[in-house]
Amino acid sequence: MYGLITKIRATAGARERLAAVLIEGSTSMPGCLSYVVAADATDADALWVTEVWTSAELHKASLQLPQVREAMTTGRPLIAGFGERSQTTPLGGSGIAAG
Repeated sequence: MYGLITKIRATAGARERLAAVLIEGSTSMPGCLSYVVAADATDADALWVTEVWTSAELHKASLQLPQVREAMTTGRPLIAGFGERSQTTPLGGSGIAAG
């Protein structure tokens, strides 16, 4: 498995809109076992995106899907910057859809 945890800083006041764009763009992605967008509890402009994929290759391929490309285009102006980003190797657990 392949995982990513990324902090995204939205432009001031745009966190909810950016979250909606990311969630909408995450539908029907082959190989995606989990895609969670969460609001940071202490930073009003920050989101955390936690992803679990069957492989790094399928994650990379997802960047060419029409809905993902549209989300990137729509979301880009709402992003002020990126924070921490960690690549992980998920081992299992509750909430990970069966691959």
